[in-house]
Amino acid sequence: MARVAKKRKPDAPSPQTPPLGVLLAEYVNALRVKDYSENTLRDRQMYIRFFLEWCAERSLTEPTEIIRPVLERYQRHLFHRRKKNGEPLSFRSQHARLVALRTWFRWMTRQNHILHNPASEIELPRLGHRLPKHVLSASEAEQVMMQPNLADAIGLRDRAILEVFYSTGIRRMELIRLKLFDLDTERGTLLVRQGKGKKDRFVPIGERAAAWVQKYIRETRPKLASDPDDGTLFLASRGEAISRDHLTWMVRSYVVRAKIGKTGACHLFRHTMATLMLEGGADIRFIQQMLGHAELSTTEIYTHVSIRMLKQVHSASHPAAMLAKENAPLPGETARAVVPQAEELFATLDAEAEEEQE
Repeated sequence: MARVAKKRKPDAPSPQTPPLGVLLAEYVNALRVKDYSENTLRDRQMYIRFFLEWCAERSLTEPTEIIRPVLERYQRHLFHRRKKNGEPLSFRSQHARLVALRTWFRWMTRQNHILHNPASEIELPRLGHRLPKHVLSASEAEQVMMQPNLADAIGLRDRAILEVFYSTGIRRMELIRLKLFDLDTERGTLLVRQGKGKKDRFVPIGERAAAWVQKYIRETRPKLASDPDDGTLFLASRGEAISRDHLTWMVRSYVVRAKIGKTGACHLFRHTMATLMLEGGADIRFIQQMLGHAELSTTEIYTHVSIRMLKQVHSASHPAAMLAKENAPLPGETARAVVPQAEELFATLDAEAEEEQE
């Protein structure tokens, strides 16, 4: 008669389990070994530290003290929490903080620091799909483009930056990391290095944006560069790479100065590029590829799409892609609604924007 194998019981956690703060440091190191990006590490630490501060106020320091009712109390705390401006945390912000906790406690369970994962059954807030609050029309985008003072070296640099954001829709950190040799004017492409998920990708860049970047490289960059020059494309006044905060402040100031009644910064142009290309007839999947979204909303994975084809789509659908292209009248706001996947696309963009604001 065959012997029935007994189910192995999990080992008991170490009697000297480190406190939560120490386990956070170990967790981050474990993610770093797996080659997670520094942005991901920063965000995970930030969200978990919010929780640790909440725990410290309640004298909770040990992993075994964190049980499901504690996490449910924290979830209610997030729901009722108000930001400095009096507004509640969005469901996306609440979702991001709780997901970070779930992955952290899952790691602790696998590392045998705790017997059970108290966060495994936490119900996350539902994420509704919504269209972006503010998107620029083609004429409004042109109004923002006109704000930098082109008689000033920094103004010329800023115009080139705005043109790149508008033409390519790349992320803030992706622009900061650009190098001189990433721009290929002959092919009309830009190499985006180490985007989200540490993935490189080529994106089309319009003739107009490329021309402004070249003008900046010829006339302004030599005045800003200093030795040693590491080839960073867009430089600050002292020759170093532009900081994230300064870049956000700079773009936001030009949007305000344009007096178009809308607000936003770098991510506003990411939304705008996607919206205007969609209204111009571009397939949603080409736009997703340009944006560098890892998960497409359809079963087709466009890794086989050539940059030449993507460039053709960009030239045909982006209102500022070509130097001699006139801005044709665009359809109304309802144009976005006719594409079933559009809301998912903009929901993803909206989530990215909130991550940058945290």
